[in-house]
Amino acid sequence: MNRFVLSPLAIALTASFAAPVMAEETETRLETIAVIGDAETIRELPGSAHLVDAEELAKFEFADINRIVRSVPGVYLREEDGYGLRPNLGIRGSGSGRSSKISLMEDGVLAAPAPYAAPEAYYFPTTGRLSGIEVLKGPGTLKYGPFTVGGAVNLLSTPIPEATTGVVKVEAGQNGENRLHTYYGSSTETTGWLVETHQQYADGFREIDRAGSADIQKEDYLVKGRLKSDASATYQQQLDVKLQYSEELSGMSYVGLTDADFAEDPNRRYGLTALDEMQNRHSTVQLNHSIALSDSFSLHTQAYYNKFKRDWFKSNNAGDLLDAANAGDSLAQAVLDGEMDFAGLEVKHNNRTYDSRGIQVSADWQLNTGAIAHDLEVGVRRHFDEVDRFQPVEIFNQVDGALAFVEKELPTGGNNRVEEADATSLFIYDNIALAEKLTLTTVLRYEDISTEQQRYDDVARNEEGSYRSNQVDEWLPGVGLVYDIDGQWSVLGGVHRGFAPPGAGSKEGVGPELSTNYEGGLRFDNGSLNAEFIGFYSDYENTVQNCSVAVPCPDGADSGTFGLGEAEITGLEASLGNDWALANGWILPLRATYTYTDAETTADSDDGSILAGDNLAYLPENVFALTTGIDSGAAWRVNLTAAFQDEMCVNTGCNRGASDQYDYTDSLWVLDAAAHYDFSQALSGYLKIDNLLDEQVIISRSPDGARANKPRTAILGVKYAF
Repeated sequence: MNRFVLSPLAIALTASFAAPVMAEETETRLETIAVIGDAETIRELPGSAHLVDAEELAKFEFADINRIVRSVPGVYLREEDGYGLRPNLGIRGSGSGRSSKISLMEDGVLAAPAPYAAPEAYYFPTTGRLSGIEVLKGPGTLKYGPFTVGGAVNLLSTPIPEATTGVVKVEAGQNGENRLHTYYGSSTETTGWLVETHQQYADGFREIDRAGSADIQKEDYLVKGRLKSDASATYQQQLDVKLQYSEELSGMSYVGLTDADFAEDPNRRYGLTALDEMQNRHSTVQLNHSIALSDSFSLHTQAYYNKFKRDWFKSNNAGDLLDAANAGDSLAQAVLDGEMDFAGLEVKHNNRTYDSRGIQVSADWQLNTGAIAHDLEVGVRRHFDEVDRFQPVEIFNQVDGALAFVEKELPTGGNNRVEEADATSLFIYDNIALAEKLTLTTVLRYEDISTEQQRYDDVARNEEGSYRSNQVDEWLPGVGLVYDIDGQWSVLGGVHRGFAPPGAGSKEGVGPELSTNYEGGLRFDNGSLNAEFIGFYSDYENTVQNCSVAVPCPDGADSGTFGLGEAEITGLEASLGNDWALANGWILPLRATYTYTDAETTADSDDGSILAGDNLAYLPENVFALTTGIDSGAAWRVNLTAAFQDEMCVNTGCNRGASDQYDYTDSLWVLDAAAHYDFSQALSGYLKIDNLLDEQVIISRSPDGARANKPRTAILGVKYAF
């Protein structure tokens, strides 16, 4: 049977997109090989890769991406809202702020609202409806881009089922948590379809002074369709369509607590933030066509359009009060407590509209040059995205603990601007079988990006303010080797050029983030026990931070790009996993992962704000996760996962000797548990407890004040498959 490997620029619209096959092969349905494909493929990849498949996801029924990726080595996270609505993920030292330094995809398409112009991922696909998560590092990330410094994360949506299938999952738990996930679909030889919805509600675990809880409402709807050639067709073709729509209303704030208030009640929120609320809508249209023109050549074309509209109405200047209260200002504390009146509270409409659209074409050609076999992929992508900010500010006074409206200030300058990016990218990826046990992978990527920012001085946008434009282009080579020593042990190594483009707010001449990334290590897999030990080293010529309100730059800017200068990151990733068969059919699963990272800048910045030896912000030195449990092999099973993350610096200068407690987060141990029982083949029930030991610490201090992770939360669920 021929194998058709879909390139990253043409990964199927759905996780179930069938690769094209020749007429005599039509009885075999080939699933999409996405970023990784399956666990077996990992052994052949030139870089570190990890797959969290549907079976793994079902063990804990997590709806929070943070709780899932804790077990993936090389991935760092910074929690914020406790539900994973807008996660902050980083890979191998790349910045984690709003996941803006990784190539974040859903079904192979960049998922950030404006991945080039404004890469901060204020939208994140609904985790509870995913069927798998793939994480890829090393030279292979050059196929995906544009962010190749750390790695790529590909989120897999529910596939179209091969036969008529439906699933209904219902949950209810503490803090008003309720969740519904259901889908139904079917396939024939030439057609397929799926309808799906995911509904998530919670009262929230944070109580707002004089205003109740901070609740969450999120709805997500998905429709997929497929047309496929019949068995008599000369060339097998397939067209997939994916339509997605979601809405969110959540009482989320950027304002945390003073350390003293946190120690007394980590789940409190100040009444000054009672109006803080996120509203957003997201929609996606994806089309994918694939055709096999011969036994060895296939062509794939994909078009996509994503739209994201949001208004995050949130306190804009309360952080100054927190800083003063932490410094001992009793009047500032009285304002936070609602015991003193306060004039001039700014509550800003962070109102933005994002558009992202493009077309990507790739070809896969399997050929031989003499005795050497090649699996050659070539791809091109044309992409355009933009973000339109129109952000008025409303002024309130706090009077007797209540907020009274004063006036609205219309936006100008930075709050009234349009940013856009136009990008063309190319890649050539050749997987070369030099010998039976030796595979060489060569890859070359090219990025050409033009960005613009236009600010306006009036509401009607007739008076143009400042204007910025920038252009960057870069060739990014990479090479990797995998040698199979004896069928169980293999050794790998690779080097590639890391790249992250500057955002659309950057001035002319601002360069991209560039690095040279090395990795090398060993893999072991005997069919039951698997292990991996990989060392990595990244030498940054220029480290770039995208400035945002969530993660301000060292100069205080909350937009544009800030160059942090040269840096070095050294680390080790290790993983070990096995399923031990016990007596009477019982199974004991065990998986452990560990990541060590040492990172610092190596040269002073031109303006002196960054010094050689400074830390990189929000980067833990040690991250560890252990997952185990017991499976009866029949009706019931119990799973436990324990995760540890070191304390983190919240700024680049916290190791200069003059730092205090406010420059660090706390280290965190968190234990999650889940127990399942199968009442029948179709019906099962489960109890899951997040944060079993109810350990709450300061997991973030950005942008304003200390905030805690989610407290202990018990949830009951029922799943029915038909």
